[in-house]
Amino acid sequence: MDLRMPAAPRRWLRGPRRWTAAALVAVLAGAGTWTAVASDGAPAVHRADRVIPTADGVRIDTSYFTSGSTGSAGSGDRRPAVLLTHGFGGNKEDVRKQAEDLARDGYAVLTWSSRSFGRSTGKIGLNDPKGEVADVSKLIDWLAKRPEVQLDKAGDPRVGVAGASYGGAVSLLAAGYDQRVDAIAPAITYWNLADALFPNGVFKKLWAGMFINSGGGCDTFEAQLCEMYERVAESGKPDAAAMKLLEERSPSAVGDRIKVPTLIMQGQTDSLFPLGQADKIAKAVKANGAPVDVDWIAGGHDGGDMETGRVQARVTSWFDRYLKDDKNADTGPAFRVTRTGGIDSTDGGAQLRGADGDTYPGLTAGDREVALSGREQEFSNPAGASPPGISALPGLGGAGGLSQLSSLGVGVSLDFPGQFARFDSEPVTRDLRITGSPTVTVNVKSTTDEAVLFAKVYDVGPGGRQQVLPSQLVTPIRVATGDSGKDVRLTLPAIDHEVQEGHHLRLVLASTDLGYASPLTPATYTVSLKSDLAVPTAPGVTTGAAGLPAWVWWLPIAGVLTALAVLLTGRRRTTTTPPDPALAEVPLQITDLSKRYAKSSDRYAVRDLSFRVERGQVLGLLGPNGAGKTTTLRMLMGLIKPDGGEIRVFGHAIRPGSPVLSRVGAFVEGAGFLPHLSGRENLDLYWQATGRPSEDAHLEEALEIAGLGDALSRAVRTYSQGMRQRLAIAQAMLGLPDLLILDEPTNGLDPPQIREMREVMIRYAAAGRTVIVSSHLLAEVEQSCTHLVVMDRGRLVQAGPVHEIIGSGDTLLVGLATDIPDPLVEKVAALPGIDSAIRTDDGLLIRLSARVPATAHSGATGSEAPGSGTVAGDSATVDDSAAAARLLVELVRLEVPVASLGPHRRLEDAFLTLIGGSA
Repeated sequence: MDLRMPAAPRRWLRGPRRWTAAALVAVLAGAGTWTAVASDGAPAVHRADRVIPTADGVRIDTSYFTSGSTGSAGSGDRRPAVLLTHGFGGNKEDVRKQAEDLARDGYAVLTWSSRSFGRSTGKIGLNDPKGEVADVSKLIDWLAKRPEVQLDKAGDPRVGVAGASYGGAVSLLAAGYDQRVDAIAPAITYWNLADALFPNGVFKKLWAGMFINSGGGCDTFEAQLCEMYERVAESGKPDAAAMKLLEERSPSAVGDRIKVPTLIMQGQTDSLFPLGQADKIAKAVKANGAPVDVDWIAGGHDGGDMETGRVQARVTSWFDRYLKDDKNADTGPAFRVTRTGGIDSTDGGAQLRGADGDTYPGLTAGDREVALSGREQEFSNPAGASPPGISALPGLGGAGGLSQLSSLGVGVSLDFPGQFARFDSEPVTRDLRITGSPTVTVNVKSTTDEAVLFAKVYDVGPGGRQQVLPSQLVTPIRVATGDSGKDVRLTLPAIDHEVQEGHHLRLVLASTDLGYASPLTPATYTVSLKSDLAVPTAPGVTTGAAGLPAWVWWLPIAGVLTALAVLLTGRRRTTTTPPDPALAEVPLQITDLSKRYAKSSDRYAVRDLSFRVERGQVLGLLGPNGAGKTTTLRMLMGLIKPDGGEIRVFGHAIRPGSPVLSRVGAFVEGAGFLPHLSGRENLDLYWQATGRPSEDAHLEEALEIAGLGDALSRAVRTYSQGMRQRLAIAQAMLGLPDLLILDEPTNGLDPPQIREMREVMIRYAAAGRTVIVSSHLLAEVEQSCTHLVVMDRGRLVQAGPVHEIIGSGDTLLVGLATDIPDPLVEKVAALPGIDSAIRTDDGLLIRLSARVPATAHSGATGSEAPGSGTVAGDSATVDDSAAAARLLVELVRLEVPVASLGPHRRLEDAFLTLIGGSA
């Protein structure tokens, strides 16, 4: 019982509901805390938090949501119930918003945290029928006793169950174990957990490890699950006992009992629970005679757009039809798939559109034979299965993710030379839409009588310039080859992907993948083709054929009103900013650039920053920690969006994915190289991954500037740190970008190596290109850079040629005969015409106030805002001798023991003076 709030009269819950959007009143009622939440124009939602015991020592933390009057036993007040739960690693608060929306739509909604999550107790059983599934039945028992819940008969509430991932599986299991469940809506979930984590006998090690970690560690699981995981993780190979344990906790174990209307929503970008799992759910439920709809959404466990609003609206319609018996409820098409329809020019995101069919096509409808060519091929499984190939990377989800990039035509997977076989088709003569799982038969041999392969189909652009792995998915398979080899029918991952005219398909069989466990013993595999590639086309699925829900018919009216409001308020939709011809030859122009730490924050990482960089310059970007240097570079590279101002590179405004970024090369925080490959092989592999023609790499020119010589043919593991850094610089210089960005390029280098790096930067800029280098080694910046931009607390402090900043008369060094107290230093700093006075080992560094405003470079337009700067022309000047003379008079008057006075010549001193010692 939650006793944090005092009790209040129950009659308040039935009183007038004229609360504001922020109204929150907590009331103790029965065995839990009641909360009423209302928003303007929407029915109030009541929430009751209570802990329900379900087994010995197990207490389940729940929240109960209703709207309107509650507690009446009259049948007119009764409403269907929905059980709503979370994904693995989450808790009931993850589904609170959906619960409130369902309550407003007339449902009694009970959410809960599964065992060991949130405030619930007990061990994680991965939906153990005697654990988490039995808990659901206890919750249904509780709903059956609620006077506002509709009953089909005594003890049998009208109830649906919905959830995603872990919660999706428990909805399926509940329908199989408890006949009181009337409808379900599982999302991005599994049918057979053993098949999901041990596909075709291969251990999905990264995802399995993430399960254990996100659950709080092995000790939070039932002992037999922990022992099973440790056993499989150590051996790298699932055994029969492990398969049996997970199968018993899977919906497939009770598949013949799931006989309720089922809405299946599965993610296309999902290497954990791919579309094949949903296909098995659909076939099993349909075989039981229950209604089934299937929806392939854009996102998944690997990232992408989860289409939350659309998906939740469809769940509500599904329950309206099958719990409220609303025959007019539009449940949508039998099959729907979300497709990427290009890139939104306003924000660089993927545009989504739907396609649908009157029936679910399965994964092999409309198979089309595509001929592949390629001889029998040998390749190796390296010792230790290292280096591994790369497809999906669990944990890189969220907005974006590798799979989202692949949907936009960006290739991000890697297969290492000598570790794969490939077979290519001819270019397709018209666009080919693949919807389902391609299949192919191959013969596999192994020197160890067993092979573990990772099969995938790439979409390859004309001339091989771009290679994309749809949704970053692979099919792992373990093959007992025997002495003579074995023919294997491979079912490739289910996808929805369009191969454009002129592209071709490439079947790749690799020996390693980062997400899976491969044999550690070295082996040689031999693979040959035994059939064409069968590609499903699902001809019954068409774009735009779905019936439209009612709200679409009034949406145009709302659109007209919105357009009118836009016209009246003068708001305009953001459009792509056109290039500025006047800046076409200017490598970089930053104007009034700002970036907050958070959207609602008043704290800025970068604020009102302006400067300009010309061709042939080596610009040093300086500032103490927190000055905003890294944030500025990330905005420059299009990795994050500014909150204000703009960045133009050769006249083009920068945003994520800007084509002009192809003229920018970057070296940030080092580069990762494959140690067993030579320097040249590493560079070749990197350039191939960009998908650009090999002749555009200008490899020889980049290598000449980097000065690696014969070392290029040696394995990278033999390189010194300095050679690795130069190789990384050479990688950034591939394609000879007109603008090269180097972040701390001398980290970890000794003095001779630092000198070599300095020469590399100078040689690169000598050909008319531009280099921007961020470094904390001020003495090195002084020798290698031609110009400087100094930042502090997100703002520009000074910009200009190096010699003017370190040698100008506005910064003087006062040598002292004896030390002086702090109050006297403060008096010096307060003198008229003095910006700052900083104590150093050599005396006092004094910065004079400039009397003449900065003069803009002749190529700049308009007036300079305060804090702006140019690094391309003359800066402000002062009368050096007159200023020094006036200062000397004042120092003598203050009885400062002056031993010497003159302009300083060290960048370190100038830097400290400019930032006021904050470094």
